[in-house]
Amino acid sequence: MKTLPKERRYETLSYLPPLTDQQILLQVQNVLDQGMIPGVEFEEDPSPTTHFWTMWKLPLFNAVSAQEVLAEVRECRSEYPNAYIRVIGFDNIKQCQTMSFIVHKPNNRAY
Repeated sequence: MKTLPKERRYETLSYLPPLTDQQILLQVQNVLDQGMIPGVEFEEDPSPTTHFWTMWKLPLFNAVSAQEVLAEVRECRSEYPNAYIRVIGFDNIKQCQTMSFIVHKPNNRAY
């Protein structure tokens, strides 16, 4: 029986190839269309026991376009190239994070 190689998987969409900027824009637009507040988080430790990620700046409460969020992702990526970076969607009615997906893995590792 053939099995897949053991690889770490992170968050939604992690079984896909790395997202392009255009694909990130589409996903972020979905976050905005759902009325969620986008945010960017990063973490340098890939351990599954790490439950808390560091917030990149404040959540983007006033973001009206996916380009604004992508600009923050790019800035975080340039500041922390060896970190995992994800975009989160925060639902202010439920008062919790309802969506997240990885947008950058260090050293361009495959998902």
